[in-house]
Amino acid sequence: MAINFPIPTYFIDMVFINRLKSFLTKSFFSHHLPTHLRHDSAALSSAATDFGHIVTNPPAAVLFPTSINDLVTLLKLANSRSIPFNVAAKGCGHSVHGQAMAQNGVVVEMTSLNNNPTRISISGSADAGFFADVGGEQMWIDVLNATLKHGLAPPSWTDYLYLTVGGTLSNAGISGQTFRYGPQICNVVELDVVTGKGDIVSCSAEKNNELFNSVLGGLGQFGIIVRARIPLFPAPNRVKWVRMLYNNFDEFVKDQENLISMNSNDDGGLDYLEGLLLMHDGPPDNWRSSFFPPSHHSTIISLVNQHSIIYCLEVAKYYDDHSRHTINQELDDSLEGLNFLPGYKFEKDVSYVEFLNRVRGGELSLRSQGLWDVPHPWLNLFVPKSRIAEFDLGVFKDIILKRKIASGPILIYPMNRNKWDEKMSAIIPEEEVFYTIGFLNSSGYDNWEAIEEQNKEILSFCDSVDMKIKQYLPHYNTKEDWEKHFGNKWKIFQDRKNQFDPKMILSPGQKIFNS
Repeated sequence: MAINFPIPTYFIDMVFINRLKSFLTKSFFSHHLPTHLRHDSAALSSAATDFGHIVTNPPAAVLFPTSINDLVTLLKLANSRSIPFNVAAKGCGHSVHGQAMAQNGVVVEMTSLNNNPTRISISGSADAGFFADVGGEQMWIDVLNATLKHGLAPPSWTDYLYLTVGGTLSNAGISGQTFRYGPQICNVVELDVVTGKGDIVSCSAEKNNELFNSVLGGLGQFGIIVRARIPLFPAPNRVKWVRMLYNNFDEFVKDQENLISMNSNDDGGLDYLEGLLLMHDGPPDNWRSSFFPPSHHSTIISLVNQHSIIYCLEVAKYYDDHSRHTINQELDDSLEGLNFLPGYKFEKDVSYVEFLNRVRGGELSLRSQGLWDVPHPWLNLFVPKSRIAEFDLGVFKDIILKRKIASGPILIYPMNRNKWDEKMSAIIPEEEVFYTIGFLNSSGYDNWEAIEEQNKEILSFCDSVDMKIKQYLPHYNTKEDWEKHFGNKWKIFQDRKNQFDPKMILSPGQKIFNS
């Protein structure tokens, strides 16, 4: 009598991986040098982790492309199999829950393309407008440096510039400029995309617009962005940078909302607005930027300890040689009538590059101390304006203060819905004004679970009162949660997946169609 023993899952995985490695080696290497596709331990280990250092999922192989044709070849191969293998494009690996991983599949190290010096080019004229054609693998810091050589710059940025263009456009790309200039996905006019089927397609709002709208904010589900055309404008050279402190949340959000209402037009007004929390027993500065004068640190710490939470409003206004004589008056006019605490307004005058690249110094400091490559259990939310006071009471003044484990910046600032494009894949709340809340915590390898539990408690609270939040850089494990996230866009999202990646090959780490 035969006895059937169950085959261990790990054995099935190893058989699949070995067969995939053999297939890739024979198929891919017939057209390419062996160094393009690697499955050595160093390559696999690097592709198996990300900025979050929470999830580890090793791929079967890692592709280091030297041309766009390498991506096409890989995806055509994936589509040719009866059981296709998964593919994930990885830029700087700044995801926190394995979104850019491909367990038992192939990770594409996009930055391998940036050896080509022509992957950032500037074109246009004063009459027709200027543009940067940028490879999807290029980092925003390199885009900034290249465009500034022509006295130009994109209008919309992320707070951290060491991210790839394709990576931020696949999410949205937000920061304190978003209220005025919109997210980065609304500041691109044309894309070249390698779809999940392995086709190279140029698209824009006028040409192949379904793919264009799908990919922007599409979480890597429909194609890999290999080129983006970004509008450029005359770059300022300096920035007036101001922080003001509040102990009253209502006044804090009222001033923020008034400022983005008055300053969201194209002429004049502020160029940047964010807010952050200063928490009890914490330092006035954090790794993202050192701002407050050292001589005021003790006073600020005393104020924070007195109130447990102090809200900090941060704004910036750009200027150049033409406006340097009027900038102070213009800034005073913009800030007139604000209800911050008297005596707690602080100002800096810095270069444009110094302002945009303000996070870099903190990063380098943490790297020198061995505190950068640690777990980052981040949580980023979009909260409707109508529920923001409830969020303050239920989360900031309850969950956060009670747990006392905040170990990183907490951001809070509003955005205008009319600066977003509903046709794109990015998901935001339905109200005209909504807030982004960022819990940017870091931890040791032995205590990140406590912060993850806090994140779950925050999400549970929001769900219990039906706050209708949306996650930014979302992380879900079930189809039901993804359906709830996309809401009435879910059917559209599914249809786009079937059109551009019908074999469900791309970005399995998001766990939308590959749970």
